[in-house]
Amino acid sequence: MSDIDPRDLRDAFGSFATGVTVVTTLCAVDSMAKTPVAMTANSFCSVSLDPPLVLWSIDKKAKSFNAFSKSEHFAVHILHGGQEELSSICATRNADKFADEVWRSGIEGVPILADYNTCFQCSVEHKYDGGDHEIIVGRVLDFDNNERGSHTNPLLFYRGKYTKVA
Repeated sequence: MSDIDPRDLRDAFGSFATGVTVVTTLCAVDSMAKTPVAMTANSFCSVSLDPPLVLWSIDKKAKSFNAFSKSEHFAVHILHGGQEELSSICATRNADKFADEVWRSGIEGVPILADYNTCFQCSVEHKYDGGDHEIIVGRVLDFDNNERGSHTNPLLFYRGKYTKVA
């Protein structure tokens, strides 16, 4: 164990301004039924253009960890400045994240939100142990810059708070 205080380190990591995403997948309830799952993530980044790869990470203690860990497909939605409430809902452990959200089925039935700046539909390429997180690398199968949507400035997260491009 390191002498580094985890809370202090988390605060230091927070000094890097980042975009905010909602990641979705389907979770098998039983052999016939699947339920949509969503979570907020700010660990998203591009990896490669050829092949087209992205990555994000999930806390192994997250309520949705098992769903994402077992899933072979997911979608990453880059949020716009008007989606702070959605981000907060998807960051909450026990919220019904799809109660007020309009969505459609994407590749392999993965939930695609109706509004976003950009959405990447992915298959899982690799999963890596990342300490208290699992790092998920996805192959981009399709993407949409949502030209018909709000398409405003991105929602950002900095020092523990939401912010927007000035």
